[in-house]
Amino acid sequence: MPKRKRRITGDAASRREAIRKCERRVAETEEERSRRLSTMAQRGEDRRAEETEQNNSRLSDMAQRGQERRAEETEEQRNSRLAVMAQRGQERRAEETEEQRNSRLAVMTQRYQRRRAEETDGQRNIRLSAVLQHARERRLNVIEGQNHHQIQTFHAARTVLN
Repeated sequence: MPKRKRRITGDAASRREAIRKCERRVAETEEERSRRLSTMAQRGEDRRAEETEQNNSRLSDMAQRGQERRAEETEEQRNSRLAVMAQRGQERRAEETEEQRNSRLAVMTQRYQRRRAEETDGQRNIRLSAVLQHARERRLNVIEGQNHHQIQTFHAARTVLN
């Protein structure tokens, strides 16, 4: 059987190319090395910037579609969507381990602290004003609830006495 001529396989070609690269690097000057590494770093930076831009564009499109969907939904659909979200959250929390819970809370705390560190005095005043308003509304609701309970108790007592 005649001996077949061996063609360069992909592996052999890759090996030869790697050897050539290695030899070039040994011979390159510090300036050439610096230029090569700088070019590589710039390409990586450009690629990451492009990926970030694409991700931001995709997220922006998704947010826009979500806003359009929510603008069209009825109150009933909104309530249903929020109920499903709340149910999923409860299920996730019921299944999470103590370690996962601590990790989730630590991430939330970091976000909270980062937002507080970045907010301006005006933003802080607006946030505190909203917190204060919410507390006032809660107190009013409690008082109204107590008054309602007292009125019901009064009517019940009056009914019993009559």
